[in-house]
Amino acid sequence: MSNLLYKELRLAAHPNLYIFALLGMLVLVPAYPYGMVFIFGCLGPYLTMLYGRETNDLYFTALLPVRKRDIVKGKCLLFATAQLGQVLISLPFAFLRTRLLPAGNPAGLEANAAYYGFGFLVYAIFNFVFLTEFFKSGYKVGRAFLLALVPAVLVVLTMEVLAHVPALAWLDSVQGADLLRQLPILLGGIGIYAVAMLLTLRLAAKRFEQVNL
Repeated sequence: MSNLLYKELRLAAHPNLYIFALLGMLVLVPAYPYGMVFIFGCLGPYLTMLYGRETNDLYFTALLPVRKRDIVKGKCLLFATAQLGQVLISLPFAFLRTRLLPAGNPAGLEANAAYYGFGFLVYAIFNFVFLTEFFKSGYKVGRAFLLALVPAVLVVLTMEVLAHVPALAWLDSVQGADLLRQLPILLGGIGIYAVAMLLTLRLAAKRFEQVNL
C-alpha cells in the first residue's frame, strides 16, 4: 500500500494537487464561502487524473507487476491523502479564525464541526461518482468530472444556504453547546466518507477489470 501511494505522489500527482491542498488555509479569509475549499479538494485530484491521461499513467502502471485492483487502490489512496491533508492543513487556520474574526462568516457556513461534516460528504460523493465512472473506460476524465461535480456543488450550495436559515443558526455557530449539536454531522460525514471510499474501491476495481488498456 505504501509503495502504491509513494508512486502516485512522486510520479503521478500534478503539482496543482499540492497547491489545492494548501488552499485549506482559505478558512482564514474573511467573508469567503468556505465550501469552495472542498471544491478545490476535488479539483486537485481531477487535474491529476487529467494529467495522468495525457502522460499515459495508467498504461505505465499496468506494465508494473501490480494488479488492476492495485492501480485503482493507488488512485483511491491519492484522493484520500490529498483531501485529508487539506482538512488537516485547514484546522489550525479554522481555530485561529475564531480568535481573529469572532464576528463569524457573513458569506456562508462557519468553519466549524458541521462544516467539516458536510465537507467529508462532498468528498465522498465526488470520489464515488468520479472514480467509478472514470474506471469504466480509464480515459474519459471530463465526463467523470462533470458527473461528479454537479452533486458535489449541490451539497456545497446546500450547506452555505443552511447557514442563513434562522432556525438552523446553530449550524453556523462555534459555541461549545452548538458544536456538540454539530458533532453527529461531523461523525456522520466521516463515516460516510470511509464507507464511500471502500465502495468506490470495490466498484471501480470491478469496472476496471473489464477495461483493455
